[in-house]
Amino acid sequence: MHGTHNTQLAERPSETAGTITRSQTLLFAASVGIIVTNLFAPQTLVGLIGPSLGAAASESGLVSMATLLGYAAGLFFLVPLSDLVENRGLVLRMLSAAALAAAIASFAPSASSLLAVLFVLGAACSCIQVLVPVAASMAPPGQDGRVIGDVMSGLMIGILLSRPLASFVADAFGWRAFYGISAAALALLSILLGLTLPRRRPPAHSSYAALLVSLFELLRQEPVLRRRALTASLVMAAFSVFWTAVALRLAAPPFELGQRGIALVGAGGAAATPIFGRAGDRGFTRPATVLCHLGLIAALGLAAWAGAAAAGAWLPLLLMGASAVLLDIGVTGDQTLGRRAVNLLRPKARGRINGLFVGIFFIGGAVGSLLAGIAWAWGGWNAVCAAGAVFGIAALVVDWVE
Repeated sequence: MHGTHNTQLAERPSETAGTITRSQTLLFAASVGIIVTNLFAPQTLVGLIGPSLGAAASESGLVSMATLLGYAAGLFFLVPLSDLVENRGLVLRMLSAAALAAAIASFAPSASSLLAVLFVLGAACSCIQVLVPVAASMAPPGQDGRVIGDVMSGLMIGILLSRPLASFVADAFGWRAFYGISAAALALLSILLGLTLPRRRPPAHSSYAALLVSLFELLRQEPVLRRRALTASLVMAAFSVFWTAVALRLAAPPFELGQRGIALVGAGGAAATPIFGRAGDRGFTRPATVLCHLGLIAALGLAAWAGAAAAGAWLPLLLMGASAVLLDIGVTGDQTLGRRAVNLLRPKARGRINGLFVGIFFIGGAVGSLLAGIAWAWGGWNAVCAAGAVFGIAALVVDWVE
């Protein structure tokens, strides 16, 4: 009986609170940043992928959606497993699958085969949402927000740099090279994480089917989850509206540029992410959230002003860059504060809660991308900025209702 007790202790969830080091935090941040590039790079590569595979225009459009659809599927069907099975092994299996899928994508002979592989790649990349709760579980008491903020800064930098990075690689070596490089990076990550990740066995003792059903119960029972996921989806919609249409505005006079430079500048906004994590730890979640949403609205107003310029590209371009930084500060701040809040709800359900939170804000991103094209066609850049500002105002209304 005594031996059984020891075995149970060995298999208890290794929450390992207070054991995370600075180097481990940096590894988590770099890992999620590298993994997430696979989700947004196809938006840049689609113009090269479609013609090279002889795809019709409709199929080319699906290339940019396949990875995100796979990611959404992973959030709802794979991430809940982190509340059921040992997390380190789950992360390594998903990373290995992602590396294999990326390697196959670099040799895909047809559009249909590439779509299938990119779907699998996206699903495997949802291991990001297993890594974040593991990092939070390793944080010292009261410092969850700091750790989550540090890791989230890596995630947002990865999102922002994925498009210019993919463009640089594809211009120099072709689109297949991007997936070859990604496969190598994912394989290296699986080795590094295999050597450094602690084992974390979740306390849940339920079936997989019951975990999936519990997603709806969690959403119904947790008002903080509903509210934070809603504001995250609204600010992600504003983010997508801006970044989907900014390339169209920069390509027109007086800028006549691509979006690589503005994406590199905007990535600087992610540096503020840890500040919001610390603000949450100190009890300033609500005022910091309101500040994020006000900053987002101000960013879109500044972007509209910069985009109205008809001549003298340098000052308007600087203002556009400033608006990108301010926008990204607002978005990453809201998501950092939101992720911290939902991670504190139920430690036994961290995987499912993260899956729900991220799945809902990705829905907001998809809506924003859709509306960006409609707004641009209807009223140009001013309509785009107005649509983004409406999402920011809606987030402020949610703050007020709270």
